[in-house]
Amino acid sequence: MTHWLRFEAAGAEYFGTLDKDTVTVWIGDMFADPQPTAQKFALAEVRILMPCRPSKMIGLWNNFHERATKEDLHRPEHPLYFLKSSNCFAAHGDMIRRPAGYHGAVVFEAELGIVIGRRCKAVALAEAPAAIFGYTCVNDVTARDVMRLDPAFVHWTRAKSFDTFGVFGPVITTGLDPATLHVRAVISGEERQNYPVADMFFSPVEIVSRISHDMTLETGDVIACGTSVGAGPLAAGDTVEVVIDGVGALVNCFE
Repeated sequence: MTHWLRFEAAGAEYFGTLDKDTVTVWIGDMFADPQPTAQKFALAEVRILMPCRPSKMIGLWNNFHERATKEDLHRPEHPLYFLKSSNCFAAHGDMIRRPAGYHGAVVFEAELGIVIGRRCKAVALAEAPAAIFGYTCVNDVTARDVMRLDPAFVHWTRAKSFDTFGVFGPVITTGLDPATLHVRAVISGEERQNYPVADMFFSPVEIVSRISHDMTLETGDVIACGTSVGAGPLAAGDTVEVVIDGVGALVNCFE
């Protein structure tokens, strides 16, 4: 496995790889034939940035058997998804902020994120693995009480696109089998979610293939695979950890 990240150090921005507590600087394009250098930093010396710059984040809903059973939801015929706007993206360590004037529930949702490695459209299922660069941790933060303010329309984009509500990182991990992973949410030291990726209705490769037939996926785009049971509201001062062993641990505070 390789852990890729973007970071700031010594007054400049870089990308590279993380091995334990050492960051190696690479040059070129992370997604297209990058080359390692001899330059290294200690992890404690750098500020971690978003690991890529997506044009969009796509989020799935109702993609887990356990949650569908608990909430009496049907199995969808096609991935059910929404878009989170690019203004909402936030990195590991950034503060998640309550929207001004909003007093309802702000909900965490721990999810596996797919990072697209090349521009693609209408990808066949057999070709979808080649379009995936790697995987990251996502916290699909949601202003839940905004969603159904209008009985005629569910405010998916509004509820999920407030500034700092699209948290992902700290790294993109390549060279792993996502079906072996478990996603956990730990809120101020208490585990609130722990579910297997293998419980998905649509696997990552199916998600990429299906959605690429609906829209062009750009290099660096992130697809959040949806969440299972246990997502819930945050309280001011909470620390939110999205932990996927083998991928990474995304840590933020909520104010």
